[in-house]
Amino acid sequence: MKKSILLLLPLLTLSFNTLAAPQSVPKKDVDFANYYLKEFEAEVKRAQGNANTMFRNKNEALNRIQTLMKAYPQDAAVQALYERARTALMMSKGNYNQITPAMVAYLNNEKQLREKYAQLSETKWKELQQGRDLLTKVFPTVDPLKNTPETDPTEKTIVLPDVKYPDNQFVGASGEYIVVGKPSTGFYFVNISGREWLGPYEAIKRFRREVDGSLGDSLNFTVLGKITGPAFEIPGNRRTAMAWGWVVEPEALYIDGRVVATFDANHDKSGSFVEEDKVAGIKEGWYTEKDVPDNASPERVMEIFLASIKEKNYDLYLKCINPERYKTETAESLVRYHWDLHQQRLHGEYVHATFSDTKIVVAKGHDDKNDLENFFLDDAQRDHLIKMQGEKVEHATVKSQAFDENGKQVGGKNVHKLIRKGSGRWYVDDYEIRF
Repeated sequence: MKKSILLLLPLLTLSFNTLAAPQSVPKKDVDFANYYLKEFEAEVKRAQGNANTMFRNKNEALNRIQTLMKAYPQDAAVQALYERARTALMMSKGNYNQITPAMVAYLNNEKQLREKYAQLSETKWKELQQGRDLLTKVFPTVDPLKNTPETDPTEKTIVLPDVKYPDNQFVGASGEYIVVGKPSTGFYFVNISGREWLGPYEAIKRFRREVDGSLGDSLNFTVLGKITGPAFEIPGNRRTAMAWGWVVEPEALYIDGRVVATFDANHDKSGSFVEEDKVAGIKEGWYTEKDVPDNASPERVMEIFLASIKEKNYDLYLKCINPERYKTETAESLVRYHWDLHQQRLHGEYVHATFSDTKIVVAKGHDDKNDLENFFLDDAQRDHLIKMQGEKVEHATVKSQAFDENGKQVGGKNVHKLIRKGSGRWYVDDYEIRF
């Protein structure tokens, strides 16, 4: 018996050593994991820090490397894959930037200004209603077909809520209106054909441009106006039957908690919002940038351009833009349109942007910094080329990277184009590009 056990000892020792010996990693498993990891790394690089990207190879790469790490935790090749995967995973979560108080000071300044104008507007709105012959019952309306001298609302002042523009705007047979009401309660038609509407409404848009960039395009007003008489219209859309309603001529528009604007026939713009003339003086103390230096680099011009939008400095905004881009009335309107878009983005999508990767090329004229060509030219030849090729025009591209209030990158990098002519300074050429 003892002899049998002694004969089996070498076999048991061999089996134990075989089980204890580390197994080698199958090469094909490492190769497959490496392939998918490379694809994932390439996707991360193309995303340029944008976390809102679909990474098609991410899960395949991570699953394979996780399996290898659990089975072969000591293998050097597997550990290398693991470290690369960790790096790629973190990069796929997006770039981050430290958001300082200075970067979001414009939001706090605007909040204080918005609160100030909310209080001023509330007081003004109450003043506008004092001493007026107000219609005490708005709905249901007086039926125009059953109207009597005792019930006639004509010439009375009405405070009409829920005037939605442009949602409920329509063009009727007798004018352009906003409909308020429904068949069961009757209709009011707010007349928006004349200056009585356009003056205050344009003032509201100036308020959005100069004070409160968070106002959207679809607005809900309370209208103070006079009832001028009945009208027979198709309110709102062609699927609605024709109906009688009372026409309201607006005198003031109020957005609750925001602003009140009034019609003024003697005003150069036919209307204004409350204490509009004081806005510029209040904001003057906010401005961190007030001009564009002649020697400002393309990146510096973009920083000033961003500051002008943040701080609602429309004059500086125009100074940053190539003057050729707003020479006509239509072009000026387009500049204002994109100003509004920039305002909305800086209040809903991102709060700051950084600029980098400037590239400059000479688009026209002699390039005095082309060392290769200038090596073969003497002074007389260079002077001749300068005269022959005309005024030098340079183009620059600068990349922007936007961040939200938490410091997380929003979207990928965007390219902005700038232009410089002769010995002048740099101007933003494609001002419409988002940051």
